[in-house]
Amino acid sequence: MSQSKNFALIGASGYIAPRHLKAIKETGNNLVAALDPFDSVGVMDCYFPESDFFVETERFDRYMDKLRRKNAGNQIDYVSICSPNYLHDSHIRIALRNQTNAICEKPTVLNPWNIDAIKNIESESGKEVFTILQLRLHPSIVELKSIIDDNPNKTKHEVDLTYITSRGHWYDISWKGNVEKSGGVATNIGIHFFDMLSYIFGDVKDNIVHLSEKHRAAGFLELENARVRWFTSIDSNDLPKETQQNGQRTYRSITVDGREIEFSGGFTDLHTASYENILNGDGFGLEEARQSINTAFHIRNSKPIGTKGDYHPMAKGGF
Repeated sequence: MSQSKNFALIGASGYIAPRHLKAIKETGNNLVAALDPFDSVGVMDCYFPESDFFVETERFDRYMDKLRRKNAGNQIDYVSICSPNYLHDSHIRIALRNQTNAICEKPTVLNPWNIDAIKNIESESGKEVFTILQLRLHPSIVELKSIIDDNPNKTKHEVDLTYITSRGHWYDISWKGNVEKSGGVATNIGIHFFDMLSYIFGDVKDNIVHLSEKHRAAGFLELENARVRWFTSIDSNDLPKETQQNGQRTYRSITVDGREIEFSGGFTDLHTASYENILNGDGFGLEEARQSINTAFHIRNSKPIGTKGDYHPMAKGGF
């Protein structure tokens, strides 16, 4: 990496913002400004206490524009976007209009056609949009992809994916509980795993939804090189008894051809690794994000068929 870059961040009070603040700090860069309509952002003192802060988008946009026009060497190079899912599209446009690159949390956008519109603005601005697809960098996933690539099967791999991450009553009250704003549980919770599956096993050929509820979803994906039964939930009652007894609130499991792939740990530094890749010219752009956005959009807009065909055992309830 060359000299340090200037960052701005949108969504400073959100759950994921500290990981971005940490990544900006650990990659040797500077946060110039942050935006959030909520002012509970004391976490910034741990990373960039000198950063300017705004609660109004208009004033933040004006600030970025002034820095760009002054061209005094302190204009913003990247905008990190950690805002609610439904605002990503608008906030990416703010970044590109101000001649800065964007680093956006998942999902980059909610609808597939938004990608094409943003790509047009990318071309006009000469700047780029990067997305955080950190599971592609997880050591266990890197190893699995290498094994799959080096040992092609004559038949498709059989994969079961289970991801349960418990959320409290606050979830339904927040924007995350609103399907129009978050995309629902399969989008908000599952999209990283849909990206990971396509990254390892190829494009989606068939996409069947067995279960679609407020707190859980399940389905079947046929990929180029795999048949995948998947289940995701935010309900702690879905956790295996052993996980509950250990006081854990998250359970991740992938089995490939009957073999368990361990990847429960190793998540805390993946945002920093993602930033390092972006700054080194190896970040994931809009096209890399497209497949998972298409997958999640189809799931969100499909009618569940119930427990028919090849479904995940959890779709019927319980371990």
